[in-house]
Amino acid sequence: MGLFPKTGKSVKVDFHGAHYCEIMLAKIKIPLSDIGNAILALDSSALEINQVGNLVKFCPTKEEMETLKNYTGDKEMLGKCEQFFLELMKVPQVESKLRIFSFTITFSSQVNDLRLKLNTINDATKEVIESMKLRQIMQTILTLGNALNQGTSRGSAVGFKLESLLKLSDTRARNNKMTLMHYLCKLLAEKMPELLDFDKDLLHLEAASKILLKYLAEEMQADSNGLEKVEQELTALVNDGAISAGFQKVLKSFFDTTEAEVRSLSSLYSEVGRNADSLCQYFGEDPARCPFEQGENEQQAEAEKKKLEKEALKTRTSAKSFRRKEAVDADPFTQIRNKLHK
Repeated sequence: MGLFPKTGKSVKVDFHGAHYCEIMLAKIKIPLSDIGNAILALDSSALEINQVGNLVKFCPTKEEMETLKNYTGDKEMLGKCEQFFLELMKVPQVESKLRIFSFTITFSSQVNDLRLKLNTINDATKEVIESMKLRQIMQTILTLGNALNQGTSRGSAVGFKLESLLKLSDTRARNNKMTLMHYLCKLLAEKMPELLDFDKDLLHLEAASKILLKYLAEEMQADSNGLEKVEQELTALVNDGAISAGFQKVLKSFFDTTEAEVRSLSSLYSEVGRNADSLCQYFGEDPARCPFEQGENEQQAEAEKKKLEKEALKTRTSAKSFRRKEAVDADPFTQIRNKLHK
C-alpha cells in the first residue's frame, strides 16, 4: 500500500485491501488508539477472539510499515486503515503477540472440550468391559455361530472377531426374510428378555463412537505446541523493554497455570490410550491394528464402508440361504433352534 496526499486524505494503491480493513475495524468497538494497549494487556474483554484473528490477518507487511515510517505528512489526516497500522506498529513483534493472544483466549475452552472427549472415551471403555449383559449377548452370538457351523472346522470356536458382527445383518435364512440379527433379537426377547436393555449399561458409548481419535491427537499436539510458543514468546520478551512489561506479567501467569493443565491433560490422554488398548485386548483384538494415536480418518472410513456395502450386496446376491453340507434342504435357523433346545 502506498501513501500520498490528496485533499488531505491518503489514497490506497491496494484499495480493496484498505476497504476490507476498514470494514473489519468498524466491528471493533474500542478506539483505534486503545488497540495496542488491549493487545499488550491481553485484554479479552476489549477484543474478542474473532477480532483478534482478524487483526492477525490485517497486520501490516514490512513494505507497508516502511512506507508509513517514511511518511512525513500530518498523520491525523491519514485514512483509518493507515492509522490502524500505526497503532499496531507501536507493539513490538505485534503479529506474534496477536497469535499468542488468540491462543490464550481459546485455550480454556479447547482444553475443556478435549478433556470432556477423553473422559467420554474412558467412561465408554469402562462401561463396555464391565457390562455383564453385553458379555452374555456376545456369548449368545458365539453359541449361534457354533451351532450354525457344527460339523465344520469353525464349529467349535472359542471366540470371534468383532468384524464378524457386521455379518449378522447380511446372513439370511433360506426364505430370505429373516437375518441372523433378526433371529438373535427374537431369541433374546423369548429366552433372555432381561438382556434387551443392555444399552443402559453403555451410556457413553454412542457419544464416544462419534469421536475421531485422530483429531484428539491433533488437538493434544496443538495445545502442546501452543504452550511451547508461549514459552518462546516469554523468552523473546526480554528484548522488548518496558513497553511489554504488562504483557510479560500476564503471559507468565497464564503459562504457569496452563503448563500444569497441559501436563494433566497429557497424562489423561496416555491413560485413555492404555484403556483403549485394553479394550482391544478384552475382545481378543490386536491394539496394533487400531492404534489410539492414529485413529481412522473420514476418507478411510468411507472407503471401508463402501467396501463392506459391496461385499454385503455380493453376499445377498450369491447366497440365498444358509446351506449346510449335512442338511441342504433344511432352514438353517430351524437347525440352530433345534440344536439350542436340545
